[in-house]
Amino acid sequence: MEITSRSKLMDVLKAYPQLEEQIIAVAPPFKNLRNPILRRTVAQLATVEQVAQIGQVSVPELVSILRRAAGLAELRTGPVETFVPPPRAAGDPAWIEGAPAHVLDGTALLQNGFVPVQRVNELLGALPAGAFILLTTDFKPAPIIEAMEKAGRKLYHKPAPGAENLHLTYIG
Repeated sequence: MEITSRSKLMDVLKAYPQLEEQIIAVAPPFKNLRNPILRRTVAQLATVEQVAQIGQVSVPELVSILRRAAGLAELRTGPVETFVPPPRAAGDPAWIEGAPAHVLDGTALLQNGFVPVQRVNELLGALPAGAFILLTTDFKPAPIIEAMEKAGRKLYHKPAPGAENLHLTYIG
């Protein structure tokens, strides 16, 4: 079982019962997990993200703590900060010239249990006129492409030149 921010606590504890003590250490209010009756109620409702909020620890930090303790590989977190998009090539639309207003790592968002289209829509709501978002993924994000086309957004997708498994989706 994967552990992400959206994982239900009950599922995490069923798959990795040894994580109970780490959860209680991070979020002491979850000491009620030791009570079988409360465990069924609390653990069925709470997600890892909610545990982090109650424990006042960052969500990526808690996900990393739990994944390490369970013997799972670390997840990449957040958007790609050092990614430099390739210059506009012949055949690319003129509106993707220059730097994007936002670069989102869709693969990392998915791995952390988030839906990239929700984050794209949040950013689009405050996007200045003429600006665009660059979504990077390791696959062609067909559902996002379809959603943006239906919404009447400017859209351009291409595989990154010279980078295997990197797709660039420009949304304006």
